[in-house]
Amino acid sequence: MLKKNVGTIDRAIRIIVGLALIAGFFLNSGGSYSWLYLLGIVPLATGLMGSCPPYALLGINTCSMKK
Repeated sequence: MLKKNVGTIDRAIRIIVGLALIAGFFLNSGGSYSWLYLLGIVPLATGLMGSCPPYALLGINTCSMKK
């Protein structure tokens, strides 16, 4: 199981950006590069899971510190 390393604001931004990109895929399906919108799956998934593997590799943690 991956350790949570994505904070609340970071998660919200990832979910919003991910949903916007996926919506762009469905709204702009006629373009030649419309498949690039599917990259929105990555920020959406990391936002929903609360864990980002590249953050773990780089030692980044945007979660608030627990007291």
